[in-house]
Amino acid sequence: MQTSCRGSWKVKPQSPTYSRRISVYFGSLDVGVKVRDDVTLPSDIHGHGRLNHLRQKRDTITYALEYIVVVEVNVSELVFMQQLKSFSLQLDNSTKISTVDITTVCQLNNTGYQCRCEDQYVWPCDKCMEYGQCNGTTKSSCYCINGIPNDGKFCQPLHDMSNGKTPKNMSLTIDEKFDIALTDPTSVKFQNYKSTLENAINDSYRNMSGYRLGSAKILRFRPGSIIVDFTITTTMNDLDFSSANSALSQVLTKEGFKVAENSFAYTEEYDLVQSPGKIYPLQDVQFNCAVPNDVKGNIQWRVGGVDPSLNPVKYNILNNTRTLKVINASAVDSGIYECITQNNSLRFIQWQRIVIQPYPNIQVNPDKVYKCDTVSIPLQCCAHSSYTVVWTKDSLAPLTPPGPGSGCIVYNYTVRKQDCEAGDKKVIFTCRLSDNSLSVFNYSSKNVSISTTLKAFTCTDSSFGVGIVNQIAFRHCNGNETGLQWAECKETGQWSIISNNCTLRAIQELTEIAEYLDIEEVPVFAANLSQIAMNNSDIITTVPVNLLKVVDLLSKLATISKTESFTVDKNVMMDFLKTVNVITSEKAQATWKSLNDGDASRNTCSVLLQAIENIGSSLSNDSFSIEMSYIRLVRNLSSFIHETFITNSTTQIRFPETSRVFPVTVIIFSALNVVLPVRNANSDSSQTQASIGDLAVIEGESAVNKVSLVFDVKNKSLGKAQCVFWNFSLLNGIGAWDSTGCELKPQSSQAERLTCECNHTTSFSILMSPPDFPDNDALTYITYIGVCISMGSLVLCLIIESLTWKSMSKTDTSYMRHVSTVNIALALLVADICFIIGAAIGKKGQKTPVGPCSTVTFFIHFFYLALFFWMLLSALLLLYRTVIVFSRMSRTMMMTIAFTVGYGAPLIIALVTVAATSGNGGYIQEEDTCWLNWNKTKAILAFVIPALVIVLINLLVLITIVYKIMMSGIGARIQRDEKHTIVMIARCVGILTPLFGLTWGFGIGTMVSSAFGIHLVFAILNSLQGFFILVFGTLLDKKIFGALLRRWRWTNMSSNLTGSTSEGTSASNRRGFYHVFPSRYGYNLSDAAYSSHVPSNITESFKFTDK
Repeated sequence: MQTSCRGSWKVKPQSPTYSRRISVYFGSLDVGVKVRDDVTLPSDIHGHGRLNHLRQKRDTITYALEYIVVVEVNVSELVFMQQLKSFSLQLDNSTKISTVDITTVCQLNNTGYQCRCEDQYVWPCDKCMEYGQCNGTTKSSCYCINGIPNDGKFCQPLHDMSNGKTPKNMSLTIDEKFDIALTDPTSVKFQNYKSTLENAINDSYRNMSGYRLGSAKILRFRPGSIIVDFTITTTMNDLDFSSANSALSQVLTKEGFKVAENSFAYTEEYDLVQSPGKIYPLQDVQFNCAVPNDVKGNIQWRVGGVDPSLNPVKYNILNNTRTLKVINASAVDSGIYECITQNNSLRFIQWQRIVIQPYPNIQVNPDKVYKCDTVSIPLQCCAHSSYTVVWTKDSLAPLTPPGPGSGCIVYNYTVRKQDCEAGDKKVIFTCRLSDNSLSVFNYSSKNVSISTTLKAFTCTDSSFGVGIVNQIAFRHCNGNETGLQWAECKETGQWSIISNNCTLRAIQELTEIAEYLDIEEVPVFAANLSQIAMNNSDIITTVPVNLLKVVDLLSKLATISKTESFTVDKNVMMDFLKTVNVITSEKAQATWKSLNDGDASRNTCSVLLQAIENIGSSLSNDSFSIEMSYIRLVRNLSSFIHETFITNSTTQIRFPETSRVFPVTVIIFSALNVVLPVRNANSDSSQTQASIGDLAVIEGESAVNKVSLVFDVKNKSLGKAQCVFWNFSLLNGIGAWDSTGCELKPQSSQAERLTCECNHTTSFSILMSPPDFPDNDALTYITYIGVCISMGSLVLCLIIESLTWKSMSKTDTSYMRHVSTVNIALALLVADICFIIGAAIGKKGQKTPVGPCSTVTFFIHFFYLALFFWMLLSALLLLYRTVIVFSRMSRTMMMTIAFTVGYGAPLIIALVTVAATSGNGGYIQEEDTCWLNWNKTKAILAFVIPALVIVLINLLVLITIVYKIMMSGIGARIQRDEKHTIVMIARCVGILTPLFGLTWGFGIGTMVSSAFGIHLVFAILNSLQGFFILVFGTLLDKKIFGALLRRWRWTNMSSNLTGSTSEGTSASNRRGFYHVFPSRYGYNLSDAAYSSHVPSNITESFKFTDK
């Protein structure tokens, strides 16, 4: 390491003449050299130098010349500086370097140069403020700064700083809530306060003896009300501040500040703790009060404003009250320590803010046993970011270099099979802090043992080790997460994760910081939280434990702002809302659903909303606004607020006219319905079918007794609007919606807007619930009975089609007509079976199981669509056979087209629906039944729209055919057999299409209406669709009926012929047989039928005639 020294070299002449001081610069760093010489040095000495610190000094006895020469020396070894201090050199007969004083030592570390003053030297105030002190404080003078001054100045002697030239450090306390903006020197408020206070101090102190006019400078603002640290320059030590401070109090009171006369003090930020570097847990910390000679009175200590003598177990006061000792310090002891004495009429306060590091919390995986084999085992060790750690084996030399802070180190330990074949083996590894000075503390290390065995186990894994079936093991989370993962050994030989509470390490460290968060650290904390939330939005919104931690951090941030009595500025509020924007996004909806349903986490939404209200009530009185995608904040508008949040949606808030403007905060959330469940005092269950409008969080004066809110109706299909606010006390503190004090006002002129009036300010919204659908057991019975009838009818239809298939499919048109009928019946039958299965899976009032319900819903959707597409094919066949009479497609071509359209199109629609909606859990209904989702994604439209479009197309086809027949007489050109088939297709399409269309029209009505009649008609029509297909598609076809009769008669005739005896068949038997059917369907029997000779070809002897 290269070190630069600045010092003074004294050169002493042998014969005196006169004296002066010069500065000579060599290189880039200065060393002060004091020279005493008999010769005259030119005043314009150069050599990269300039004349500096000229001082004439006459020695009345020797008349010797004495010079201080400033020189820079770059050294690579610190020992050279010790040699310089004892350095002397006789330059010639009249000149000698007598002493060397090192003033400044600058060293390069990981962050840059730091320049420290040697003993009896100090940096002036301007350098401490400009470059910043090494320990992060901002005292007026200091011993170390972060950088090398570019103006050539270096540490100054203490006696020069105290000769009327050193600023006096003072403070005054303003009785006002601390504004976090005062921690930012670039903020408008900081600049305004700084200018006002400096002018007031100068005006009030100008007549005080010894005060240098215009020297008042504001250094900083600190919390504790508002503590103003400032500095003034005086020409004398003893000052009378009584009249000046009285005048200053009056001036500041006129400016609107509340200042008491006894709020002034001498104040110095001082290194009460002399030891440099970090302070670690369990160390004893000693504070020493350096009382100036002119300071009188007893010494008093304060820790965070509290007298430490009240806690003698924790604090010891020693050395005649000059020393305060903290026993076994920990992070909770971080804060401001003050040493208070009396200096004339003012208090003299030395103070220091210290930070005690948190415990390292070293995390290593538990002891593990592994099967004897050649395997690489990763050993992970994690610790807090304030520490570095190393792995060691058997407490020997480190196996790894020190790991970086805020992360983990991994050592891969390789087990060789030949090393453990002789028997079980155990090796102990230690993860310890790299700082050996902390080894005396029990938190400095943790051990982990790795054992290898020849025994057989069911499960083996490099992370969980080995185990038998049902054994439970755990490990620490990997990489950038902290927490535990629990796994169970399964019969398959794999470890299965059963519990996971892994939290982002960055969030966990913020949680530790939040425990002892200082007010001045709030802006940085809020900015870090929002940045972490945005950078890790996916893992935060989808992992409940991460989302819970973020909500907890927001709550702590808001609580600090309320309890520590400070106001929040726009920047902090913007960072706060950025974090809220992340955790209330659509991606977090499923996570919030699980939190609201969980017994231990149901109040999480209340915690978040309470945090929003708390920090909203702590905003500064400045007027500002913040706008994000779904959040809008307006501050300090008390008469009328009208802000647009998303396109075509407005929310208005109106306050009654007042004679004065009072501060008010309005925050509108357009997406907080993701977070807040719809529950009230009477029902603590989340009603997923209800909708929440925009949420308006209003924080204002308690004197406001009337607020008007105008909301847009987001979902016009919903009704039963109710004006509500979130009551945190309901349901034993869980929180729920409450309508007390709020009233819905009629808005006749604007049906799409709703107006609420409430007599208090809090978090308001409007609940839009769907109608109360009838929960009638009669509908359930009608549905199940109708479905059973439908399924029986469809089975009968398929049986009839199979029995009459050969005789009814002789022509292409008849063949395709019956193919369509069979597939319509088959599709509806499978859909009804899936409906029964779905009804058994989904229970009313309970959540639907995603896996089984999704499968059933897919098949119901697919086969219902297939039903309608085969109906469409029937209509297209009708159009084809009536309009294009003389054109013929092959039966194979028609079958290919039919099955491609009949099943291919429904399959595509069903698959696209799954792909488009299942990703965010919006494919199926969340409760009650297994069917396509309506409330969340409107997935049911993927069935309703194609079905209704097909109904419309079929009706247009029927109209077209009727028109063609009437206008051009197409029917005359159609063959007689074809004409019957076409008539039956037309009858089937003409009746079933409106019937099915009417059914699903009522189905849409059930989603938006609670009328019992609509639900009853839909239940009847929907459950009896199979019966309608049997009647209008099969039984009303007289040819099918005739074919059935022929087949039945033929079966009976064959039976009679087989059972005939030699005596023949009696006339009574024949007569009875003939009268079984109506006369329209009779037999013409040849004479051979009654002869003793049975023809060889029975079909030649019997035939049906249509009478």
